[in-house]
Amino acid sequence: MSETGGVREVKSAARTVELLELLAARGDRPARLQELADELGVPRSSMYALLQTLIDRGWVRTDITGSLYGIGIHALLTGTGYLDSDPRVRLVRPCLDEASEALGETIHLGRLDGRGVAYLATRESHEYLRTISRVGRRLPAHVGALGKALLAERPDEELPEGPYEALTPRSHTTREALLADLAEVRARGYSVDREEGVTGIVGFGFALRYDTPAQDAISCSVPVARLTPSHEERIVAVMREARAKIEATASATGAGGAVNWR
Repeated sequence: MSETGGVREVKSAARTVELLELLAARGDRPARLQELADELGVPRSSMYALLQTLIDRGWVRTDITGSLYGIGIHALLTGTGYLDSDPRVRLVRPCLDEASEALGETIHLGRLDGRGVAYLATRESHEYLRTISRVGRRLPAHVGALGKALLAERPDEELPEGPYEALTPRSHTTREALLADLAEVRARGYSVDREEGVTGIVGFGFALRYDTPAQDAISCSVPVARLTPSHEERIVAVMREARAKIEATASATGAGGAVNWR
């Protein structure tokens, strides 16, 4: 049994979290009882009992036959509570609006979450609308502008060994390639993702340094077809200004000194 800070892990709680994370990761692909039991390595009867408890509390939903399972609405309510309670998200949102209006492009706020980045807020371009919102979703840090901006704030020694997952043919899959890119990010002052996470999309990421090392970053995403040299210069200028405004406001209001959650 693993321990955290000298406290033994509660097995039933860990299993519940693992189940919810598994269902959330499946998205629109509901799972059957045996699939879940096999994936988590627990007896079918124990998995069934856990699912019924979570269904009763709204964390899991099932179809009319009772044979398919998916993430429940209470996961959404809890996630919304996380966003509403975070002073840094409230601080950044107006600047996302301003940058989106100035550039006409999609603007994101993301936070480092282990080896990935979770999207906390997005302002979509009117020219390029995604069919699925990224808010609440997670992307590997090594393939996106947000993640690379945040990885560059950390020592190279913290970067795990590869190989890394490739989301497109342009994704970095080796530690050496990613290290070279992060060196350029530090020299440049911002990251660039040229179709590494999504084919046809270029991103520009800027770490927000109200934490040390930075936990949050903002980015601008633009379709390759619209990215001219002059537009790229404009994006970098506007996003640099947005970062400076956010950091200055955090310092002035004390938002940068918000609770230092672990």
